[in-house]
Amino acid sequence: MASLNPMDRATALGGNVAAVPLRLVGGLAAPARGGMARNVRRAIGIRDEQPPPMALDPDDAYLPPDGVARRVHADLPSMLIGGVSALLLQSLHPLAMAGVAEHSSYQEDPLGRLRRTASFVGTTTFGTVAQAEAAIAQVRRVHRRVKGIAPDGRPYSADDPELITFIHVAEVASFLTSSQRYGSRPLTPEECDEYYEQVAPVALALGASWAPRSAAEVESYLLRIRPDLYAGPQARAARDWLLRGVASRPGERAVYSLVVAAAVGVLPGWARRELGLSITGPLDLVVDTTAVTPLARGLAAALRWVVTTPG
Repeated sequence: MASLNPMDRATALGGNVAAVPLRLVGGLAAPARGGMARNVRRAIGIRDEQPPPMALDPDDAYLPPDGVARRVHADLPSMLIGGVSALLLQSLHPLAMAGVAEHSSYQEDPLGRLRRTASFVGTTTFGTVAQAEAAIAQVRRVHRRVKGIAPDGRPYSADDPELITFIHVAEVASFLTSSQRYGSRPLTPEECDEYYEQVAPVALALGASWAPRSAAEVESYLLRIRPDLYAGPQARAARDWLLRGVASRPGERAVYSLVVAAAVGVLPGWARRELGLSITGPLDLVVDTTAVTPLARGLAAALRWVVTTPG
């Protein structure tokens, strides 16, 4: 099997995020080198069949084939860490969290929701215009059904343009920060701005009335919205569930804890403090970036090798 198509890598991100790579320890320790990469790929949900083709023609691709967004989203390890970080950050918005808590089965079927999210990112990043527009239309249909009253008494709707902007910013800012720390090559400031410029149309197509197009705009937006973000009961429940994960074996538990610790380190400091993760958080998770970062970089390198090595 050839190395993974980036579209399949992005889709594979959702293959087992809640239990994350989490047979990796056993897989990497296996003595049979010939089947090791294949076994680990399957353990994290990557299938060996031919993936869907990428859009390579600039006129047919939803995002530029040679753009920064494709480079960032093609790196499974940093996307994995950034994805967990994005979920933690998104939980701080009480209206967004209410929609997740009341209209999804994330605790009963975490992998299903994460696969759908990862599939959406993969399709809008690597797919054709037609494929991306179909995926966006499907998400908008789902959003129209997600309405209710949050615990703080405010009505919410998933198709609220401001809520769509927040979800988008929390996601792409987490992806980029993780890429800068754990990706194979850091981006220049100009490339960071280019990344935000390239992914903004996705948020607008989903119904946002505005999306940031530079790192400075992202920073300013988060400063403006910070007073509205807090860890209410639903956010704390999601935090505890996400940090606990579903891994049961000691080796899986160790890898999952490392991924989560790296994801917590990607969060802005104020978000870590709001979630109670600045020093010692739930499950005795100690966030020490001095210790976590080199270990997570080693895991990222191993994951990168696994998903690109023929098996």
